[in-house]
Amino acid sequence: MSLIETIEKQEARLVFQAFDELAALDLGQRLVALARSQSAPVVIDIRTPDRTLFHAALPGASPDNDHWARRKSNVTLRFHKASLRVGETNRLRERGVTPDLGLDPLDYADHGGSFPVRVAGTGVVAAITVSGLKSQEDHDMIIAVLEDMLGKP
Repeated sequence: MSLIETIEKQEARLVFQAFDELAALDLGQRLVALARSQSAPVVIDIRTPDRTLFHAALPGASPDNDHWARRKSNVTLRFHKASLRVGETNRLRERGVTPDLGLDPLDYADHGGSFPVRVAGTGVVAAITVSGLKSQEDHDMIIAVLEDMLGKP
């Protein structure tokens, strides 16, 4: 199975029945607990298109990680797909985040670490983003927490 197929299956499987501020807080706290257990120097960000629901910067993360989180979440919120999936698709097509696609690289980054919050019957309502590790590791941290939280390993 290709990386894109794996991510597509994750996106289809890891769906919330409902998502609100308390769900975002729970999810954010779970991500913080996992990151702290690994001493991961990350920023964790959960946002809707117009509002931050959760944000944490852990020891070792830099202000640059905040900017990466914003740029990766913009990709997820724009395409309703995981940023790692968008990036892999772009790499296979030998393209990237560029102005000729209508995307400013200062505002969009197609690197792994942002995953859509999809609600059954509604669609994508937010993006969960981790920034500070390698792209795949940022993505995998989110997936591990979502699988545990949603009971869907």
